[in-house]
Amino acid sequence: MTTVTTVTPMTPATNWLDAREILAIRPDNIGDVIMLGPALRAVKESAPQARITLLASPAGATAAPLLPWIDEVIVERVIWQDVGGNIPFDPAREQALITRLAQRRFDAALIFTSFSQSPHTPGYLCYLAGIPLRAGESKEFGGSALTTELRGAPDEMHQVERNLRLVEHLGFVAHDRRLCVRLTDADRAEARQLLSSLGVTADAPYILLHPGASAQARRYPAERFGAVARRLDARGWQTLVTGVERERDLLQAVAHEAPRTPQMASEQRLGVYAALIEQAALVICNDTLPMHLADALMTPEVALYAGTELESQWRPRATQSLLLRRPTPCQPCYLFACPIGQPCLAISPEEVVAAAETLLTQSGLRRPALELTDAPLMLEESR
Repeated sequence: MTTVTTVTPMTPATNWLDAREILAIRPDNIGDVIMLGPALRAVKESAPQARITLLASPAGATAAPLLPWIDEVIVERVIWQDVGGNIPFDPAREQALITRLAQRRFDAALIFTSFSQSPHTPGYLCYLAGIPLRAGESKEFGGSALTTELRGAPDEMHQVERNLRLVEHLGFVAHDRRLCVRLTDADRAEARQLLSSLGVTADAPYILLHPGASAQARRYPAERFGAVARRLDARGWQTLVTGVERERDLLQAVAHEAPRTPQMASEQRLGVYAALIEQAALVICNDTLPMHLADALMTPEVALYAGTELESQWRPRATQSLLLRRPTPCQPCYLFACPIGQPCLAISPEEVVAAAETLLTQSGLRRPALELTDAPLMLEESR
């Protein structure tokens, strides 16, 4: 039996600045939610009476506690973000989401997308849920699924600016365009306890290395990450490698090259992980979440930036940073897996270490004095 959802029409809101219940839609990765911060801050500062509810993926929802402008989160895996057809065919699921949104009686929906995504599917869903104001940025015609449709943003635009462009067009004013996340004293205390349990001295400089990324094409080879860690350790720097359980193979490859480097391979609250980044002297990572967190927390970073995207779209903007990438004719490819061996990341561990020590020197840190126990390790060179 088919269930028909009936939505009682609302009195349409006509002014975004008067909206009291705003739905912000970004059901993507954690880093994408982090980059919403400046736009959501602009909304909240311009319309302090508004409540912002974030519609996010299960992963993206973990970032919400770091963004104090979010009042509530709706967690949903949505079909328009499904890569590879992994979400089963089940139209009742979308019907239920429409009903859920309709019951909330939102005044407005902000649909945030990247340069390659369309806002029209979520816009139509919000229309069916009776949300009178619906805004997004688009390259293609979508009828009147959106009440405000921006066009013309160049692909090269940074994602933070793309988000801000949308809300500024609607009348919200941004006073600060930098990434920002909120950490608690409990986050910081738990991070220090974690460092101690791993044998890392929190009061001395340490370098955090993160070899993971959601796409294989964006990962600097794990064995080279291990070679970087081994060299930094041999030069007297404390190092810490981070990852999660599903990246166990990557971490094992790093450990094979750098057996003395401690590893954190467990699921931590995002606030605790962000506190590890805040307390680090330097972050070395791929184009992935730690790159955005380091930018928000003003931690210097070396990013192994693959040719999958343009640097201008996602790069750090506030903190000291060096992006390492070999120019290639296929950049940007926007692929999840590289079929030709990642020539864009053909960067030697020595180059990565040199970049790291350049940033550490600029931060006023000197290489620690080596202990005698480190001497044999210095003779060990990469294969």
